[in-house]
Amino acid sequence: MIKFLKYLKGYVRIKVWGFSPERFMNLCSNKNILLWDIVKEGDVYYMSISLKAFYQLRPIVKKTGTKVVILKRYGLPFFVPVMLSRKVFVLGLLACITFWMWSSLFIWDIELSGNYQITDDVFMSFLKESDIKAGMLKNELDLVTLEKEIRRYFPEVTWTSAKLDGTKLQIDIKENDAPIITASVEEEGGRDLVANYDGTITSMIVRTGVPTVSIGDTVENGTILVEGKIPIYNEDATVREYQYVAADADIYMEHMISYEDKLPFDYIQKDYTGRTKTRYFIRFGNNELKIESGTPFLVYDCIIKEYKPALFEKLSIPVFWGSYTYREYMNVEYVYSLEQARQILEEKISEFETSLEEKGVQIIEKDVKMDSGGGNWIVSGEFSIIEQIGLNKDTVVEEILDTGENEADE
Repeated sequence: MIKFLKYLKGYVRIKVWGFSPERFMNLCSNKNILLWDIVKEGDVYYMSISLKAFYQLRPIVKKTGTKVVILKRYGLPFFVPVMLSRKVFVLGLLACITFWMWSSLFIWDIELSGNYQITDDVFMSFLKESDIKAGMLKNELDLVTLEKEIRRYFPEVTWTSAKLDGTKLQIDIKENDAPIITASVEEEGGRDLVANYDGTITSMIVRTGVPTVSIGDTVENGTILVEGKIPIYNEDATVREYQYVAADADIYMEHMISYEDKLPFDYIQKDYTGRTKTRYFIRFGNNELKIESGTPFLVYDCIIKEYKPALFEKLSIPVFWGSYTYREYMNVEYVYSLEQARQILEEKISEFETSLEEKGVQIIEKDVKMDSGGGNWIVSGEFSIIEQIGLNKDTVVEEILDTGENEADE
C-alpha cells in the first residue's frame, strides 16, 4: 500500500556527492524529509525521495555544499504527461476501455449443462422462441422467469438454475431419470394382438387376453394371435358377457425376409491437383469479414480453421479469426473390380445383419448371392429369422343376446 501511494505521488532516484553528504542526510531528517533505499558507493550516495520533497532540497544542498542529480523518475506524475503526448495510444486505450465496458452489458455466450434427454438443438430452439439469444442486453433477461419457463416447457426437468457469469449465461438443469407417467383415458372396448408377418409361432407368453394360436402354428399376416375380449360364463357354460382388455403378450415368430442392394459399376472419386489457396477471415457473432472474397478454383473443397483469442474467450465475446483453405480437385471416373464390388457388398450385408441383431432379431439361416445387371452389381438374399411380433388392433365388440328373457315370454 505504501509503495502504491509513493507511485501515485511520484518519486525520484537521486545521486548525492560533494563536501558533506552525511550532513545533507541529517538536515533532511531534521526537516522531516523522508529518504529511502540509501546505498553508498565510495563517496557517493544513491537514494530515493518523493517529488514534493525534492523541491525542498535547494537550501540544504547550498548549505552542505553537496551536489544532487536525478537518475530516474517514477510514478504517475511522470507517466501521465508522456501518455498525453502519445495521442494515438491514448485514444486507442480509451476506445479499448469503452469497448470492454460496452460489451460487458450484453450476453455473448449461452452454456447448457446437465441435459441428456433434451438435445442442445431443442433447448436452443426453446430459448429462441423465448427471445433469449447471444447479443441481448443483460437487463432484458429475467432469470427467475426463465427458470420457471424451462420447467413448464420441459416436464422432464426437475431442477434448473440460470445465472450470469460475466457475459456468459449458464443454465444448469437436472432431468428426471424415472419414466414420466401420464394419465390415460380408458377406452371402451379392447385391443387384439394380430400378426404382422406370415410365419410359424416359436414362442408365446400371454399376460393379458385370450390366445387363439399355439406354439408351432403357421399363421398369416393379420391373424388374431391374442383376443382382447375375455368371456365370462353363466352356470350353464353359456357366455354371459365379455370383458374387454388390451391384449399383452410376448410372441416370437420364425419367418422369411428379403434383402437387396445395388452398387453401380463405376464411381466418381476426387483426385486432388495439389493446388491450394488460403484466405483469412474475422467474425464477430454472425457477421464475417473476409480479407479476400471469391473462390479461387472451379471445383474444390474447403477446410475451415477457427480460433478464438484467449482474451475474448475469457469474456465470452463471440470474436473469432481463422482461415479457409481451398483445395482444388478433379472428379475422375473409376470402375469397381469384381473383388472391390464383392468386398463393398459384403460390408453392406454385414451392416444389415448387425442392424437386425441390434433390434433383437435372431438370424437362423441365410441365402445370399451376387449378380450383375443394368449397369449395377446386385446382391440379394433370403433370411430366415426369429423376431418378436404383434400389432394392436381394436377388438370387435360382440353383443350377447339375452335368451333367458325370450324363453320366459314364450
